[in-house]
Amino acid sequence: MRILKKILKLLIILIILLSIGGWMYYNHLKPSYTGEVSLKNLTTETTVYYDDYGIPHIYAENEVDASIALGYAHAQDRLWQMELLKRIAPGRLSEIFGDTMLKNDTFFASIGIDEASEEALQNLDKNSEAYKIVEAYVNGVNQFIEEGPTPIEYTLVGVKKIPFEVKDVYNIVGYMAFSFAMAQKTDPLLSSLQHKLGNEYLKELNIDILPETQLIKTTQENIEIYKTMVASINDLIDKTPIPAFEGSNSWVLNANKTTTGNVIFANDPHIGFSQPAVWYEAHVVTPTYEMYGYYLAGFPFPLLGHNRELAYGLTMFENDDIDFYKEEVHTSEKGKYKTPKGYLDFETSEKIIKIKDKDDLKLTVNKSIHGAIINDVVDGVSENSPIAMNWIYTQGENKVLDAIYKISRAKEMKDVKEGASLIHAPGLNIMYGDAKGNVAWWASAQLYKHNENINTKFILDGATIEMDSIRYLDFNENPMAENPSWNYVYSANNQPDSIAGMLYPGYYLPEDRAKRIVQLLEPKNNWNVTSVSNMINDVTSSVSSEVIKEFTKEMRFDLFFKNEQRAIDILQLWDGSNTEDSVAPTIYNMWVYQYLKFTFMDEMGEDLFNQFNTTHLAKRVIADHIKKENSIWWDNILTPEKETRKVILAAALKEAVGRLEKQLGTDIKDWNWGKVHTLEHQHPLGTIESLRKYFNVGPFPMKGAREVIDNRGYLLNDEGIYTIKAGPSTRRIVDFSDVENSISILPTGQSGVFASKHYDDQAEMFNKGEFRKMKMNKEEIISVSTKLILMPKQ
Repeated sequence: MRILKKILKLLIILIILLSIGGWMYYNHLKPSYTGEVSLKNLTTETTVYYDDYGIPHIYAENEVDASIALGYAHAQDRLWQMELLKRIAPGRLSEIFGDTMLKNDTFFASIGIDEASEEALQNLDKNSEAYKIVEAYVNGVNQFIEEGPTPIEYTLVGVKKIPFEVKDVYNIVGYMAFSFAMAQKTDPLLSSLQHKLGNEYLKELNIDILPETQLIKTTQENIEIYKTMVASINDLIDKTPIPAFEGSNSWVLNANKTTTGNVIFANDPHIGFSQPAVWYEAHVVTPTYEMYGYYLAGFPFPLLGHNRELAYGLTMFENDDIDFYKEEVHTSEKGKYKTPKGYLDFETSEKIIKIKDKDDLKLTVNKSIHGAIINDVVDGVSENSPIAMNWIYTQGENKVLDAIYKISRAKEMKDVKEGASLIHAPGLNIMYGDAKGNVAWWASAQLYKHNENINTKFILDGATIEMDSIRYLDFNENPMAENPSWNYVYSANNQPDSIAGMLYPGYYLPEDRAKRIVQLLEPKNNWNVTSVSNMINDVTSSVSSEVIKEFTKEMRFDLFFKNEQRAIDILQLWDGSNTEDSVAPTIYNMWVYQYLKFTFMDEMGEDLFNQFNTTHLAKRVIADHIKKENSIWWDNILTPEKETRKVILAAALKEAVGRLEKQLGTDIKDWNWGKVHTLEHQHPLGTIESLRKYFNVGPFPMKGAREVIDNRGYLLNDEGIYTIKAGPSTRRIVDFSDVENSISILPTGQSGVFASKHYDDQAEMFNKGEFRKMKMNKEEIISVSTKLILMPKQ
């Protein structure tokens, strides 16, 4: 009995010791928001005030010290996110995750981002202020890597921390640029559809093909190659552990549109949701510089920012900056391909991909004059049909770092415009407003124009197209507006007007959000922060009611069963609002998907239809196509009858209601949108079920929908479960009548450290459409903050 008591006592002591050890380890992981830290290369004492949401307010005597502090602060909250981001472009995720990421690594290692980064770094003026700031930021990151606690993700995955490099900054921008693009999803798909169905079908999708358009001669093999190519690239993007950029809203109102007579600036970039969130907020103050900014992990300059004089932000331009070329190989001489000027040799290089717990992979990368050959890194592209990816980001001179530095250090509008003119890729709409009353936007990208017989929405013939026939546009030919007579500027990723006598090729989103923005802004001249914050949370579709009218205007009500009639009644009475408790969005989304499936799948086939469903093209086609009474797509080619629009739309409604009855029951009142429309912010390790509850944030029932102002990214499907993948990465409103009370919100929290109280402290506010202040008043900041003092290391 005494032995048993001793064993029990020892077990209790062991449990207590383990609990104490666990508690100490847990607290050790937390970011240091208080105390004193000594850092190398600091010249003077620097103070970081962490406010009540964990946002650092950095007060330094010079910009180099401020950047060291920023790098250190950024790393202690987001080091694991930085680690993943910097590894994508050079193809180094397999070092962490093993061969599950091998396809991603071989693809990204092949397309030239790392080489473009190296070249840009070589061309960067090492004596420039921009380089000094980058170097200081990297220095701060590395000091945390050396001396700070190791984030638990490194321990769980079993990987060591490695120093950050300046080239990593460029690689992060390179991945961001690629994630903006849509051509890799759309061009092979359209080529497949053109080969399979012909031009008449594509014209009904508003893809114009001129009689003289140069198209590749087709075989069944090509159709299969392009189809598999799309599926492979989609899979790569879906598996990447850092989210892609999707779209955005922004509008800037001048003095004539506001109650205060001052500019109001609003911006909510749409990006894939993740945990931690994409943006890291920081407020930097020196005697000569102040900026409240939003930073990508590992990037030292804010892509969004404001101070007391000006504000800038961005949306995605959605221009076409990737072209694919099918190369024609020599029939007898291996390693040669045909060009308009004769045969050339492929350039060849080798790379080593390191794989956790396995032997290294030697990767051979081939390149033509058009770009990287993606045969060996994308499933389905055969050796006899090499396809080159020509991407403007890896072709032109990369001045992105200089551009964002110039924008973030701007004193006035012309400085921001000059910075915008330096960006060749990715395509961005730079939005602007200032305290002087100016409002503007500039489409920032290196635009180019082929001959009229070249349609870059298809895979092009590398053997016949002259590369020197491409004309590169000057920046002043890009779309832009400065202080327009209509008193505001806006962007919602929609097709811009032309000022160069051409429509700019791109993969623009439908007009839904743009139409709603104009609908709200145009008639009203008494905007204030409250009304703008309501607008940025607007969940009403301006297009869905028009779509429903097209459906109901020719339907015979008596031909439907009772629940189908109730569903039609709900849709007809719907104001287009997508709130959590609404029933109409649940019916509408299922019915639209069934309409798309019944209309397009018979001709496309299941694989191509599923790929079509992932593109902007599928969104754009709905409102326009449903109005076409005699479209070639209405007939189901798999049946002997000739179906009409009326037949297809009615069948889609019946199928939608039947599926919803099975999914949610026969009582339509229970078909609430929030039951099927949910958001879970996923951490890269949250895919492991045992870790999910610790690292992921959510799930939450959500308001909003596809292509409303409060935009949500999800795929339509038969199951009727709409798992949100993307949406507002921040909602941000700057009021130049009261800059210190400007407002913002993040989707989850400021910190990526799960032990931090700021890991998810904004999530509920974000879901409700609430805001918090972007504090700039020093007394107010100090009153709610903890204080971290950074001292020069002796």
